[in-house]
Amino acid sequence: MIIAGEASGDMHGANLVREMRQIHPSLTFYGIGGRSLQEAGVELMAHASEMAVVGLTEVFSKLGKFIKIMSQMKKSMDERKPNLVVLIDYPDFNLPLARAARKKGIKVFYYISPQVWAWRQSRIEQIKKTVDKMAVILPFEVDTYRQKGFSVEYVGHPLLDLVKTSYAKADCQARFNLSKGKTTVGLLPGSRVSEVERLLPEMLQAAVILAQKIPDIQFFLPLASTLEEKKIRQIISRFRVKVDVIRGNTYDVISCADLVIVASGTATLETALLQVPMIIIYKISLFSYFVGKLVISVKNIGLVNIIAGKTIVPELIQDSARGSSIAEAAFEILTDEEKKSAMIRELAEIRAKLGKPGAARRAAQLACDML
Repeated sequence: MIIAGEASGDMHGANLVREMRQIHPSLTFYGIGGRSLQEAGVELMAHASEMAVVGLTEVFSKLGKFIKIMSQMKKSMDERKPNLVVLIDYPDFNLPLARAARKKGIKVFYYISPQVWAWRQSRIEQIKKTVDKMAVILPFEVDTYRQKGFSVEYVGHPLLDLVKTSYAKADCQARFNLSKGKTTVGLLPGSRVSEVERLLPEMLQAAVILAQKIPDIQFFLPLASTLEEKKIRQIISRFRVKVDVIRGNTYDVISCADLVIVASGTATLETALLQVPMIIIYKISLFSYFVGKLVISVKNIGLVNIIAGKTIVPELIQDSARGSSIAEAAFEILTDEEKKSAMIRELAEIRAKLGKPGAARRAAQLACDML
């Protein structure tokens, strides 16, 4: 059984499945995921799009669905008797499932740790009791667990194998109908409909302001596989600015940008590995935000800044994540070559801190050793 409740987990889970099958070709998989896991041959009992939420208020609105799917997965443990349960991040669903597997005597492999270093370190005690082996992808996570008496395996970050471009920048611009001489800004509003509805209008308002300040500017939006193009175009149509919606070749598209405005999440790290300057924005419901403020123990929310150990990329959170503030921060970076070059140099150092390529292969070997 494999469980990936979000787009990034679906992508990393699919690579893990392929690597596990390279080691043991006879393996079969079922569980929860998205298009990537399905294409990797996993039989889906529920789709990740049903599970992706941002903030506590969204969790409450989908609680009935979560309980129903949880019940189905627990029942499947008795009916299908999996040899191994593979869990990918998504702790509020996966940790209760790990507890159920432990009670049934099924081994649990957890790939990509919950962010216990940021909040709710108490979950480490639950992990120790229910997870047989944990593979982490950030180097400092090893010490976080070690301090609580739990040994974990550091496999490196899987994005090192995935974030690659196929074309030179000039070729990319021609391929995606972007003008070579123009300032180019990418808009990455996230992979969940709810966060796109919250963040994209602010990004577009920023784009309107930037277009007034920098007449020779163009904008693009790489379409996440979890989103419908029609929905995105409907939102864009409310603003008097041209934005090219581009499907596929995401990393090549991002590499064309002089700057990216990006929702906090995996995309920030992908952008960093492409060494493209960025502004991180984040906005959730007021209730979720205030609860988060009480329990989150890290200074930064962006993975790029957390890994760097300092703020190298601007973060605009909640009320600061509005069009005028985003435009102001973007204009400052776009018109200050020294500031932009310094950010690119800092981003180049992120890759060195993430270990070596081959994370999925190393994680797959750990999982297969448990069979």
